[in-house]
Amino acid sequence: MHRFNKEKNVKIRRSDRSVTDPEWIMNFLEDSPFASIATSEKDQPVINFNTFVYDRESDAIYFHTAKKGKFRSNIEQNKQVCFSVASMGRLLPAEVAREFSVEYSSVVLYGSIEILTDMDLARDKMQLLLDKYFPQFRSEIHYKAITSDEIKEITVYKISIDKWSAKRKEAPADFKQAFYFKDRYND
Repeated sequence: MHRFNKEKNVKIRRSDRSVTDPEWIMNFLEDSPFASIATSEKDQPVINFNTFVYDRESDAIYFHTAKKGKFRSNIEQNKQVCFSVASMGRLLPAEVAREFSVEYSSVVLYGSIEILTDMDLARDKMQLLLDKYFPQFRSEIHYKAITSDEIKEITVYKISIDKWSAKRKEAPADFKQAFYFKDRYND
């Protein structure tokens, strides 16, 4: 069960675009296909892009990486991370250059990260990840279940969410000349 409290929302500059509804935020996290995760290497920020799963029950983010590497090394030095997901809607032309804009939705969260050392828990969270990306496939029906040896070959992480912010900009459906990025060269 989600343990939301009002103190979790980070105040943002564009309050007119702020989304504070925890249900919207959780749904957006569940529906987002990938995230950027910021760590630091001494004083150097580092971004990693990854697939992930948001688990409402634990109110946490789970994902995995290789057993060794820069990401794991960074979080062993500093457990604080910034995590972000976003989607882009239509491009919004205008009559004045500075008023050109874009529709978007985004969630940024801040928290601490840990490596899951409990192999059963790590296997359960990896199964959640598989279920998110491959819902039509079932363990032991379409593929062999995750083994303990496989879990030992990777690093499974948990981000405990301390704070979050969300923003959204939507234009009316009939916004004049709005178009999607992929259609920018179509006549």
